[in-house]
Amino acid sequence: MRSSSYAVLPARGLRAAVVLALAAGLATAAPAARADARTDAGTPSTALAAKPYMGWSSWSMQSSKYPGLNPDGDYSYLTEANVLKQAGALAAKLKKYGYEYVNIDAGWWRDKDWKPEFDRYARQKADPIRFPRGMKPVADDLHAKGLKAGIYLPVGLEKEAYGDGKSPIWNAEGCTTADIVYDDLRTTNGWDSAYKIDFSDPCAQKYIDSQARLFADWGYDFLKLDGVGPGSFKSGDNYDNVADVAAWQKAIAATGRPIHLELSWSLDIGHAADWKKHSQGWRIDTDVECYCNTLVSWENSVDDRWADTPAWTRHAGPGGWNDLDALNVGNGEMDGLTKAERQSAATLWAIAKSPLYTGDDLTRLDGYGLSLLTNREVIAVNQGDTPPARLVTASDPQQVWAAKNPDGTYTVALFNLADAPAAVTADFSALGFTGRAAVRDLWNHETLGTHRNKITQALPAHGSRLFTLTPKGAAAVSLTGYEAESVGNTLDGSASVADCSACSDGKKVGNLYLGGKLTFKDVVVPEAGTYQMRISYVSGDARTASVSANGGGAVRHTFASTGDWGTVSTATVPVQLKAGANTVTVDSGSGYAPDIDRIDVPKSS
Repeated sequence: MRSSSYAVLPARGLRAAVVLALAAGLATAAPAARADARTDAGTPSTALAAKPYMGWSSWSMQSSKYPGLNPDGDYSYLTEANVLKQAGALAAKLKKYGYEYVNIDAGWWRDKDWKPEFDRYARQKADPIRFPRGMKPVADDLHAKGLKAGIYLPVGLEKEAYGDGKSPIWNAEGCTTADIVYDDLRTTNGWDSAYKIDFSDPCAQKYIDSQARLFADWGYDFLKLDGVGPGSFKSGDNYDNVADVAAWQKAIAATGRPIHLELSWSLDIGHAADWKKHSQGWRIDTDVECYCNTLVSWENSVDDRWADTPAWTRHAGPGGWNDLDALNVGNGEMDGLTKAERQSAATLWAIAKSPLYTGDDLTRLDGYGLSLLTNREVIAVNQGDTPPARLVTASDPQQVWAAKNPDGTYTVALFNLADAPAAVTADFSALGFTGRAAVRDLWNHETLGTHRNKITQALPAHGSRLFTLTPKGAAAVSLTGYEAESVGNTLDGSASVADCSACSDGKKVGNLYLGGKLTFKDVVVPEAGTYQMRISYVSGDARTASVSANGGGAVRHTFASTGDWGTVSTATVPVQLKAGANTVTVDSGSGYAPDIDRIDVPKSS
C-alpha cells in the first residue's frame, strides 16, 4: 500500500505509506472445501495456489495521478461503489479467462484524510464513507458474481490501534494491546507505521487469530500482508517479520477457511524458504506503479523486473509464486506504456508464472489491452504445467528466456530491452538441442513453420515475441566442460581459487575485480564458428564481465544476480572460436565480475 498521510515516504514506499491503509483480499469457500485449505497447521496447501492467481487489484488506480481517477484527493478512488463497478467489468470481460480475485488494497479502514477506524478489539474497521455497508456485504456481492474477495493489511500493530495499551484482544481474556508489543514500542514494517508484535507473549498470536477470524467471517479469500521484512527496503531485527507471517499462516489455518496469503514487497530472497513455508506468494520487487499521471512507466519501474526476476525463478512452483506486481497493460494512454512495452510486460509476467492481476480500469479496456489480457495461448503458459522460464542468455539488452515443458516443447521469449530496435536470436543449442523445430507464435496465433538451429526476430525498442518450439528429430547438445580452477588456467590480478560447495567440483575462481581475470586454456573445438558457451557463475548481485576468445575483441556482458553467494546460475554467451585449441578470457575490467564455476562449450557450432 502507499499512503497520503505517509506521503513523506519515498514514492515507491507509498504503498507502504499507504501501508496504513493496506487492503488485500480474502475469499469465501464452501465448508466442504475447507479441509483442503491446509495440509496441516504448519504448511500451506499446494491446492490453494496450485497455479498463479488471476484477478484485479485496486492499488494502481487509487495511487495514480491520472486525471479523474482520484478527484476527491489522493487514494480517494477506493470505495465500495468503485470496487463493485470493477468487479462487474471483471465478471463480464475477464472471468471466463480465469480472472477471479478482486483485491481491495490499502485504505479500506481509513477516511480520505487517512484517519483510521478500529473496533474495540484493535482490529481495522471499514471506513463508513468508503464502505458504508461494511466489508462483509462487499465480499458477499463479489461471491454472488462468482468471484473471490481480497483484503489488505500492513504487518504489525498499527500505532493508532494501540489505544494506550488498554484495548482488549478479542477472545483472549486478560490480554490487551500492551501485552502484544514490546515495552519500548519499537516500530516495524516498510513505513514504520506499526509497533512490532512480540510473539513471545501468547496474547500476540491471539490478536492475529482475532484478525484472521474476522476476515474469515466476512468471507474473504485472500489477504495481502504488506510492508513485510526483511524486505520492503528495511532490514534488521525490528523489521524481521517472519514470526508475523508464520502467525498469520497459523491463524488462517485455524479459521478453516482457504485464504490465500500474499506478502509484499521487495521480499528478502535470503528468507525465501520462510516465505514459501508460510504463504502462497511474495512480491519480489518494488511497486510497479510510478505514482505519476499514468499507472506505470517503463523506467519506473516496469523494466526492473527483467533484472530482478532471474534470481527468484527457482523458488516458484505449485503452492507459492513469485509476484511481479500489477500487470497494467489494458488501458493504453492511462497505462503509460507503448504497445511494445505492454506486450513485453505481459510476456514476462506469463513466462515467469507471476500472478496475473491487473490494476487497470476494467470498464474501459481498449481493444489491444483486452487482447493481451485474454490471449488463451499466453494464459496457458502461465496457468498450465509449464515451469517458470529462466533467463538463458546474459542479462544484456537482448535477452532469451526459455523453459522446457513436460511434453518436450519449449516456451521461448525474446526481449529487446534496448531503447532502439534490434534483432534478437534464440539459438537452439543454448536451449539444449540442435536441428529443426516447429515454431508457434503465441501472441499472433500463427504457425511460423520449421526453423533450423535458431530463430531470429527484429524487435522494436522494448519489444518482445513469445513462441512455442516443438523439436523435430532434434539432437541433444553435447558439451565439453572446463573448470575455472583447473591448474592449466591463468589467473591475473586479484583472481583466486576459492571453495564453493554448490560448484561442480567444489571450487570456483573469485575476486575478479578491478582488472582481475581468468583465462581458460585449451578450449578445443573441431571447427571454426560461433559457439554458444554456457558460463556457470555465482553472484549475490548483478555484475558485468568482458568475455573474449584468443585475445580478440571482448564483449561486455551483464550477469544477473544468482540470489546469494552460495547459488550457481548459468548464462549463455556467443564466442567466436577457431578450429583446435582456444583460450577464453573472463575479465572484470574496471568493475566487479561474478565468481566463475566453469564453462561448457558445445562440441559443434
